[in-house]
Amino acid sequence: MSDRYTEENLPASSITPPGRKMPWVGVSIATGLVLVSLLLAPALMAQAVDGKTQNLLSLFQFIYLYVQNNYVDPVDAEKLIDGALKGLFESLEDPHSAYLTETDMRSLGDTTAGEFGGVGLYINKQVLPEGSKETSSFVEVVSPIEGTPAYRMGIQAGDLILKIDGESTEKLSIDEVVKRLRGQPGTTVTVTIRRGPNLQFDVPLTRAVIQVPTVRYGMIPGGIGYIRIIQFTPYTDDKVQEAIESFRASGYRSLVIDLRMNPGGLLNSVIDTADLFFNDGAIVSTRSRIPAENALYEAKPGSIVPADIPIAVLIDGGSASASEIFAGVMKDRKRATLFGTKTYGKGSVQQVRSLGRTGFRLTTARYYTPAGVTIDKVGVSPDQEVKEPPLTEKETEAYSKLISSRKIPGFVSENPNPSERQIQQFVDRLRREDPDLSDRILKRMIRNEINRHLPNPPVYDLEYDLVLQEAVKFLREKTQGR
Repeated sequence: MSDRYTEENLPASSITPPGRKMPWVGVSIATGLVLVSLLLAPALMAQAVDGKTQNLLSLFQFIYLYVQNNYVDPVDAEKLIDGALKGLFESLEDPHSAYLTETDMRSLGDTTAGEFGGVGLYINKQVLPEGSKETSSFVEVVSPIEGTPAYRMGIQAGDLILKIDGESTEKLSIDEVVKRLRGQPGTTVTVTIRRGPNLQFDVPLTRAVIQVPTVRYGMIPGGIGYIRIIQFTPYTDDKVQEAIESFRASGYRSLVIDLRMNPGGLLNSVIDTADLFFNDGAIVSTRSRIPAENALYEAKPGSIVPADIPIAVLIDGGSASASEIFAGVMKDRKRATLFGTKTYGKGSVQQVRSLGRTGFRLTTARYYTPAGVTIDKVGVSPDQEVKEPPLTEKETEAYSKLISSRKIPGFVSENPNPSERQIQQFVDRLRREDPDLSDRILKRMIRNEINRHLPNPPVYDLEYDLVLQEAVKFLREKTQGR
């Protein structure tokens, strides 16, 4: 399962990685030629399909040839086939399955390499509920990538992208949205964001080369090791092991693993990382109507974290895919206590197939936790729900005005390393202008803005992070007297 092809463009999804199920199958002929040859070979198709399907394919062949030969203007065969393939995948009503054009395949290759040009967002096209009268939907931010333009400008998991450079995203496919967000590093794209039911504002983003980070760690007073897993990459398990060895040298007694805003990553990476905490037993399974897609992944002997080390895992709505697999196994096998809010609910497996210069991705299975619970469209619930208190109507209005005014970025730009006295003076001024936002909200907004512009921001924020505060309190009680 790899979200690597989704970095900034697609929903946190799953591709079976190379070495597991061979997602890349090279074909040396153009897409159009491949499909036309299949359509014109009914004997070949009859070996694989039933009578009804064969009749429908014959109907398609007839219409295709009729249009090609009788349309008023000359028709490009490849264009017809591309359009038909796009419609085929759209009819599945699955945002994770799609026909990939030559440009899409190049983009996928850039993303898989771990570095690409863009704004740094993992996004998803909202799935409309069954029976909905609406025919289109906006694009949802799964999570920003830490350290990228979108992250530094304060875009958050759960935000909706209503417009890109003034163009509505309602009718755009996820791939069309990607094309508009990506571009030459240094160029600017403006996105219109809706946060919550009423808060709406524009955010200018300067595109950059996106490099995907993986793990950050540090010690919290009281012998608590803190690991933030930003994404599951080929290097994640090594970095987590490095962190644990560092904690061991410092005499750690408990552990926090922060998966918030982690959009996923590679299946083998999350399995190898979970392996550090278990000596045996199930980590995750995949289930499908296709026997070859059914698999059980189990831990191997060699856990490096003692069983008596209490663990708290932090999750939120930006935790998706691979991070949900990790949270699921830690919860189901009672190896950790989960804090925060329910995860995103992305638990399907995609395979990518290459057809020469083009290709497609197709959902082929779903993930299940050790307890046999599906992640897809369900998510993983915390053991202890902790979230920021919701803003009141007056606070939302004041928050919206403050974001639109860009006063906080302006203050941080003029004072990149402000003293506590400067921050309090600025907060006092803001409250005189609009008293509806508390000191705590304003100070956290300022702190976040400062951290976004630091080359090496603090690994954790124990002063304002309510979820982390609850986890630390829990772990200190667990280890009291030890």
